Amino acid sequence: MLKIIIENLHHKEINTLESKRKVIEIIHENYIDWMHACGKKGRCTSCKMIITEGAENLSPLTEREEFFREKDRLKLNERLSCQAELISGTLKIRVADINKFPHMEYSD
Repeated sequence: MLKIIIENLHHKEINTLESKRKVIEIIHENYIDWMHACGKKGRCTSCKMIITEGAENLSPLTEREEFFREKDRLKLNERLSCQAELISGTLKIRVADINKFPHMEYSD
């Protein structure tokens, strides 16, 4: 079983049996709002996630993620949730302050 833990969303845990799925798809299918201004096409960084643990459980960087890294719009511990696929294990992430929704309650 694969797991995503969103630390600053009260340690919300999402479990799935399906691997090689984009992180944002897994999050949305579990009825959690996650920002994605460009419609999940990798054209912006509004869906970025801050990875605190489990980066090795994700697919390699996509061309779009490489582009944003070169432009200093994605740090080494950040990935686009619309591009990164969860391959195995557990992924611990945080919502970036700039991408938090005003209607949701976040934790530390």
